[in-house]
Amino acid sequence: MSLLDGQELMVLHDLDYTPDALDVRISELLVATADGCDELIDQSVGEVLRLLREHLQMDVVFVSEFVGGRRVFRRVEAKPASRVIEVGESSPLEESFCQYVVEGRLPRLMNDVATHPSFADLPPTPFPIGAHLSTPIVLDDGRVYGTLCCFSFAPNESLTQRDLRKLELSAQLAAKKLNEQRAKTTEKVTADWQLEPKGDAPQRRR
Repeated sequence: MSLLDGQELMVLHDLDYTPDALDVRISELLVATADGCDELIDQSVGEVLRLLREHLQMDVVFVSEFVGGRRVFRRVEAKPASRVIEVGESSPLEESFCQYVVEGRLPRLMNDVATHPSFADLPPTPFPIGAHLSTPIVLDDGRVYGTLCCFSFAPNESLTQRDLRKLELSAQLAAKKLNEQRAKTTEKVTADWQLEPKGDAPQRRR
């Protein structure tokens, strides 16, 4: 089996994108361990987040899930002195940059949030955000699971569309893993189902 299966190769081809060492490592972790655990998002995703944070030189990277009008942090990777959010914490979805990005009210890549034209109207944050990258995690059924985001406290003018594509590729592979885990859960549930034999059809009275 090749490191990247046909689906991932097609993703890279569609993006007109030549994978580098980071892309290959991301694919290795998220494709090769598809059957490796029972968690919805397994430990390999944490490794991917660390690689992204280090490569993009960001302070925090996280996976969020949209649940009941709230943004819930499912995975968080941060520098030791930069852990401003924790796994399991949540906030109103409408007051998050994540929702703004999904709805198209903010771009997926912002080198300096403070220079955005609508900066004054953005939701307030309890800590400074300089650079910000975010992309939706979209499942097979078209539902937006949440987002994969990263940010730094200071602006970062070195971030490019190529960096955003790394984030988007990671989100696509994370969605693939989520789809696989959901399929396994469904298969386990349906395996316990038993079809009850139908009783004799009632006879009509004359």
